[in-house]
Amino acid sequence: MAVRWAWGDSVPNIERVYLNWENPSSTPRNPLSFSPHFGGGLFSRVLVVDPGAMTNESEILNSAEAVLITHEHFDHFEADRLFTAAARNPTLDIYTCRGVARHLAQLSDRLHEVNNGDTFSAAGFEVSVVGEKHHLSHPDFPPVDNIGFVVDDEVFHPGDALTILDAPTLLAPVQAPWMTALDLIAYLREIRPVRAYAIHDGLLNDWGLKVLESILS
Repeated sequence: MAVRWAWGDSVPNIERVYLNWENPSSTPRNPLSFSPHFGGGLFSRVLVVDPGAMTNESEILNSAEAVLITHEHFDHFEADRLFTAAARNPTLDIYTCRGVARHLAQLSDRLHEVNNGDTFSAAGFEVSVVGEKHHLSHPDFPPVDNIGFVVDDEVFHPGDALTILDAPTLLAPVQAPWMTALDLIAYLREIRPVRAYAIHDGLLNDWGLKVLESILS
């Protein structure tokens, strides 16, 4: 999935966060808009997170100033899409972990490899990096690199990991081959965010979404 933040020069407000859902046929389970827009006007700054192969909105990167990639799995990272966007926008910057950066070396100085504990500014937002590895998904294979991003000390996107962090707003992965309902419930109870929004639901059909909603409720 991809998450796009957009707000003006005033203090960030969670009601100005807009999600692009992995599964466009599903009904969003929060008050946010499916189509990214702010107040019917133009975005002032745009930051995109994880525009992978399951992000169906072809225009998602058109207005982006920067892209954050948590890890290399196809639903979070699509190299050709980033190469195309970079060719179209000569000022586009991409921030990611080492595992992804090795696939994007040709982007040169527009590619920024970041690690746990790093901080940087991107598209007018202050971003902190948290985490190092993907949640364990197979007993025979070590987890790939995975970093989470905290935007403006407000919104936390953990990627495919259950990283514990004190963040007001959590974008919570809610379904994956590496995750159980017990994992999700324990994660939400551990972090206890002020607000949480479901992401990473692209493998669920309508029945699966109903089951998920019943669990969350």
